[in-house]
Amino acid sequence: MTTIVPFRGLRYNQDKIKEVSTVVTPPYDIIDEAAQARYYADNPVNVIRLELGLIFPEDTPNNNRYSRAAQYLQKWMDDQTLKAEDKPSLYLYQQDFEIKGEKMTRTGLLCGLKVESYAKGNILPHEETLSKPKVDRLSLMRTTRSNFSSIFGLYSDEKMAIENAMRKDIKNRTPDVSMVDEAGELHQIWVISDEKVVAKVVKAMATKKIYIADGHHRYETALAYSEEMAEQGYSGYDYVMTTLVNLYDEGLVVLPTHRVAGNLKDFEFSGFMKKLEQLFTVEPAGSRDELPSLIDRMATLGKQHAFGMYFDRKLYLLTLNDFNQAASQLPGDKSDAWKALDVALLDNLILDGLLSIGEQERRNQDNLAYSRDEKWVVDKIDGKEYQIGFFLNPTRVQEIVDVATARDKMPQKSTYFYPKLITGLVLNNMDVK
Repeated sequence: MTTIVPFRGLRYNQDKIKEVSTVVTPPYDIIDEAAQARYYADNPVNVIRLELGLIFPEDTPNNNRYSRAAQYLQKWMDDQTLKAEDKPSLYLYQQDFEIKGEKMTRTGLLCGLKVESYAKGNILPHEETLSKPKVDRLSLMRTTRSNFSSIFGLYSDEKMAIENAMRKDIKNRTPDVSMVDEAGELHQIWVISDEKVVAKVVKAMATKKIYIADGHHRYETALAYSEEMAEQGYSGYDYVMTTLVNLYDEGLVVLPTHRVAGNLKDFEFSGFMKKLEQLFTVEPAGSRDELPSLIDRMATLGKQHAFGMYFDRKLYLLTLNDFNQAASQLPGDKSDAWKALDVALLDNLILDGLLSIGEQERRNQDNLAYSRDEKWVVDKIDGKEYQIGFFLNPTRVQEIVDVATARDKMPQKSTYFYPKLITGLVLNNMDVK
């Protein structure tokens, strides 16, 4: 059974904050130092001070980014910069965006998700996690008892019953929050506090499995924090703020994450090509100007496991010759769903098998960099920052579900859900009951 709960979310007081866009940010894990400084400058109450505070040389165990976040949070609650809902609520979160000229809308349910062990089988991950980000997030939770950014999860509701119940409640209502972000995308929030509607949605979600799409580190941190609090005798700290999107939502978009490889010792292209041609049919695909055409050809080949490659200002199309032969070279402890992933084939057959970039090297990113921008890849190769680039088709949502259901975890950088959820539209302080 999956348990979601309404909560008394904190929202920026729009009587004081006229432009919500000046106080929100993208998720913390895609913010670099330059962006962090810019968000600090945007507004003195920007959520960056809570979610990703600055680090100073004079910081101490008692005065640091985490303690300052707790101080800012308390101050902003005291002076009504942040106001809690009058009663526990759910939220409908709608994002309007554009992909390759096509306008799209993605709808999510923002709620509290009761955390539990993956072993129970109700909440399933699809990616591995690293310890360092979890230490950081746990330190923030301990000082603030809050979630400032939402986990992103998926559920299956082919009849759209959950979304329809929410939409019926907000019919003819203007959104409670509406803002356009720096990418020109529209974000809207509707507060749903009617107890009958909330109960209906909570009941409907109880039968669903949740697949974590983004936020594995934060979920596992929230679970660890809930266990700590329970050991200390505190209850009510066993849920995490989560946005749940239906697998059947027409705006659910997954983008590919391409790879560039460099710092390859003794790399010799002709020898590499001979080995590559034992696994793939390799076709010349023109110069960098033909990149859009190559990406389109890869998409049409789809399940045939097609990849793009860029080296020495030339593009190539790679198509797998024999899947069964290739699968036999993949780790034997992995599921069939995992072995069918394009990213698993690329990482293991080419990066590891032919370029000696093993799992540890991929985790450390010593020889690799990643981007969802195809042009970025060719620019890095042409600029001699890296030696060779690879393009992938996007991982399909069903593949993510299949891997999670098989209790496997996908390779690093397998998915990029677009657009990202904005941080700061709704905050969750678990002390607000």
